[in-house]
Amino acid sequence: MASFREIQRKIGAVKKTKQITKAMNMVASAKLRGAQQRIERFRPYAEKYYEILSDLSSRVDSSIHPLLEKREEINNVGIIVVTSDKGLCGSFNANLCQMGARLAREKKDQGQQVKFLCVGKKGRDFFRKRGYELLEAYPEVMNNFDFQLANDIGTRVINSYLEKDLDEVHLIFGEFHSMVKQVPTASQVLPVVQAEVAEAEGPQSEYLFEPSVEGLLAEILPRYIKVQVYRGLLDTSCSEHAARMTAMDNATKNCDEMVDQLTLAYNKARQAAITTELMDIVGGAEALKQG
Repeated sequence: MASFREIQRKIGAVKKTKQITKAMNMVASAKLRGAQQRIERFRPYAEKYYEILSDLSSRVDSSIHPLLEKREEINNVGIIVVTSDKGLCGSFNANLCQMGARLAREKKDQGQQVKFLCVGKKGRDFFRKRGYELLEAYPEVMNNFDFQLANDIGTRVINSYLEKDLDEVHLIFGEFHSMVKQVPTASQVLPVVQAEVAEAEGPQSEYLFEPSVEGLLAEILPRYIKVQVYRGLLDTSCSEHAARMTAMDNATKNCDEMVDQLTLAYNKARQAAITTELMDIVGGAEALKQG
């Protein structure tokens, strides 16, 4: 059995760890509020953007713009993986990286070459260690970013797609649903998937566009890709803080349980020591009587 001093030292260490996890939980909670406000403000814009693009793209043939046209032969696939820069958020980053690795294996099984564009330090380190080809990496950016980061990433993949260095691009990010639910999500970025025209009952609205639909698509399509990337960044940032908050809350509860267990062990050891001392005293007293 461990000595009193060892148990006391363990109890002190666990209590200090609890202070750290509790502080990290509070920091994550404060950051989560800001990140949640950002994604809640941006989602309606992104959804409306998609609605307008769907209406426009459904009116034209995919060959009208290179970002719409699906290539007959897919040789090079780009995968954008958005993770956090820091850990201590449970299995959040691992789930995103595993989804990216599964998608890469599927594409390789089809004879396609895969290149990764990693946003966040954790994703970059994961795929670099496993020997995957990195098209670009953006570490140490998830703590403080704006739309300029999405613009840079979007421009990078659009240029690679137009130059035919990439034939298909996918985005993997953590979609925020609630405090306890963050879902790893994969979506195709390029070529832009055209929405099918739904056969609705009754009269449908007709829109007139100025300039032409083709001219609008030339402006909207590149922006839409950047909007998609930015939404993935915001969702992942919000999900990261929620996952870390949950992980630190669980760690704090585990610390409380460990302190209770160690305190119980300390009390048992103390009682055993007192009992031993009493038995020694009684035994000595009996020896003196007999003497």
